[in-house]
Amino acid sequence: MSISPSRSILLVGEGNFSFAASASQLYSETETSLTATCLQHQEEALRHEGAANNIKIVKDSGGAVLFEVDCTKLGECASLQGRVFDRVVFNFPHCGRKSGVKKNRNLLKNFFLSCVQVLSENGEVHVGLCNGQGGTPADHPQREWHNSWQVAAMAAEAHLILSDVRPFQSEKYQSYKCTGYRSQDKGFHVEKGLLHVFTRSLPYTPAQVLKVEEAVEGDRVQYNIPAELSNYINRGFLCSGSVHPVRLVQDFLLKGLAEKWSVSMTTETIPFLLTTKQLQTCCDVDSTHCYWIHLLQKDLISDTHASTSKKKDHTLSATRVTSDKVDRVRSKGVESLRSACSLDVDPEGESALYMLRPSLLPQMEELLTKKEQLISNAGSHGDNEGNNKSVEVEGHKEGPCGGCNGVTSLLFGICGLVFKNVTVNLWALPAFHELLLRGVFPSECEPIKLLGQRLETLLAPYGVSLVAEQGGLRLIAQPMGCVGKVLASIASDKISDVSVTVSLNLDLLAVLLFSLPDWRLLWSHDPRFLQHFALHSSPGKPFHPFSLFPEHFSFDISFWTGPTWEEKKFHALIREASRGTVEQVKLIDRFSHPDLSQTSYCYRLIYHSNTHALSHTQALQFHKDLESFLTSRLQVTIR
Repeated sequence: MSISPSRSILLVGEGNFSFAASASQLYSETETSLTATCLQHQEEALRHEGAANNIKIVKDSGGAVLFEVDCTKLGECASLQGRVFDRVVFNFPHCGRKSGVKKNRNLLKNFFLSCVQVLSENGEVHVGLCNGQGGTPADHPQREWHNSWQVAAMAAEAHLILSDVRPFQSEKYQSYKCTGYRSQDKGFHVEKGLLHVFTRSLPYTPAQVLKVEEAVEGDRVQYNIPAELSNYINRGFLCSGSVHPVRLVQDFLLKGLAEKWSVSMTTETIPFLLTTKQLQTCCDVDSTHCYWIHLLQKDLISDTHASTSKKKDHTLSATRVTSDKVDRVRSKGVESLRSACSLDVDPEGESALYMLRPSLLPQMEELLTKKEQLISNAGSHGDNEGNNKSVEVEGHKEGPCGGCNGVTSLLFGICGLVFKNVTVNLWALPAFHELLLRGVFPSECEPIKLLGQRLETLLAPYGVSLVAEQGGLRLIAQPMGCVGKVLASIASDKISDVSVTVSLNLDLLAVLLFSLPDWRLLWSHDPRFLQHFALHSSPGKPFHPFSLFPEHFSFDISFWTGPTWEEKKFHALIREASRGTVEQVKLIDRFSHPDLSQTSYCYRLIYHSNTHALSHTQALQFHKDLESFLTSRLQVTIR
C-alpha cells in the first residue's frame, strides 16, 4: 500500500490493531493521518492479544482509534461525520464463523456502498483477500465464479472499478498478525493474499439528441443527430496536439507513408451531412447501412452569409497541394469503392434526401475539384498559394520508389468521422474515423503493390495481413476482420495512369496498435484513458486498463411486434438505452402467429463495459429502460 504525503487513511474491520500499528510506524515520517476502527466495543477489542500495545502505538504516532464502527454503515458514524479519506482499507474481511460466500459477498457489497460516502473524489479503496476469494483472473488458481466472493461485481454496485490487483505485502508490516479466522484469534492465510485497489467510475451520461446546423451544397440546414450517436460528436480526437490513440495512429501511418511519397492532408472543414446526389456521383453505398436524416430547417444562403457564419462542426488535420499535382490526384473514376456496395431506393421515402456521411470519398472529390479551381484561378493572377488550406506531412523520401522514373507521386488525404447504421456486434462500429488517401501513379509502377508493401511493413507487426481481391487489396486483422482497403481505377485524364484509393479504419487500427480490449474505450471520457497515452504514445506499447476484469451480464428480452418490424431501430434503441454497454445481441427465437399477424422475437443481450462500473443492478436497470423504449417508441408488447 503506497501512501503519498498529506494523505488520510481509514482502516476498517481491525481486530488486534496490529496492521494499524505497523502502518503508523511505516508512515511516521510522512504527513499521513491514520484513523483505525473496529466493530467491537473497546472492552472486547482489548481482549485480543497485543491489542492494547498496538492501540498505544497508533495514538503515540498521532493516529486515532475508534470502536463500534460498522464498516457497512460508515455514513452513520458520528465520529466520521464531515470527514473524507484518500484511502479506505479493509484487510481480509469475513463475516465470522463458517459463513458462506453469499454472506461474505453481501458484506463486501454493503461495505463498498458505505465507504464511498467517506471516500474523497480521487480516493482509493484497498481490500485484501486470500488467494481465490476475489474470483478474478488474478487468483491462482481461480475459483469457479459461483464459489467466489465476486469482488469486482460487488464493488460495481457502489460505482467502483477494480483498477489494480497486486500481492499483499505482509512483509512490509513486520508486526502485523492477521486474526479473525472463524471469529477466533487465528489468522488467515495471507502469504498469497491479494490487494485489490478500487477507484471511482465516472457516472453514466444519458444519450441526447444533438441539433446541428451546417452548410450543405449552398443550403444552410438544421437536423438532429440520432441520440445513440451523441457520444461520438465533437470529441476532437484529431485536433492538433491530441494524444488520443486515433490521432497517434494517423500520425504513425502518415509518417510511414511520407517516407515513400509526398503526403498532403486537407484542413478544410467538411459537414457531417451528405445528399444522396453527392454520394451517387462518387460511391455506391448500401442504403441499409446509412443513417438517413430528415431536416428540421433548410434555408438558401448567399456566399457572403456562408463565408461568415458557416459552423465548424469538425476539424481535420491537413497538407499542401501544388498546382501541377492536383490535376493528377483528382480522379472522377471512382469505381475503386463501388465493388463493395450498391445504393438502392431510399428506405425512408423520397423525403429523406440526406444522410450522415458513410464515407469521406464524396467530400474528397469535391475538395479536389475546389482546389483545382482555386489553383487555376490563382495561377491566372500569378498567385499559386491562394486559399490552399493544407499542410504537408514531412518524411524522408527513399529514392524514386514512390513514383516512377524518379518522380515521386503525391498522396492527397482527408480524415474524419463516418457513420454506419449497423447492428450491435462486438466489432461493429456505428461511428469511426476514416483515413482516406488518393494518389495517381503511372500504371507501370504497380502502385497497388507498392502501397500494399508499405502498409504491410507498417502494420504486419500488429497482426494486419493483406489479402488480394479484384481491383486491389483488403487489410485483415483478427478478431475484427477488415480494417482497410487499397483499391484502384483508371485515372480520368490519362489512360496510362492509375488512381489508387486507400481507406483505413483508424479506430480498429488503434485497437490493434495499442492492444485495447474494446473499441468502445476510444470514446471514454475518463481522463485516465488519455493519461496513459500522454506517457506511452508509441504504437506497440500495450494499454494498461484502468478497469480490470469487468463482469458480463446476460438478459433476454421477448416481445410481440406487428406485421412490420425494423430491426435496425431496435438496435438503435439498445445503444441508447444501455449507454453503449451492450456488446452482443443474438436472436434466440422467432415465432409468427398464424392468426394474429404478429411475430414474437426473443433476443439475448450481453452487457459489458471496460469504461464504467457495470453492476448487475445497473445492467438490469438499462434492460428495463430498453423495455420502456420499445413499448413507447416501437409499439411492441413485452412478453
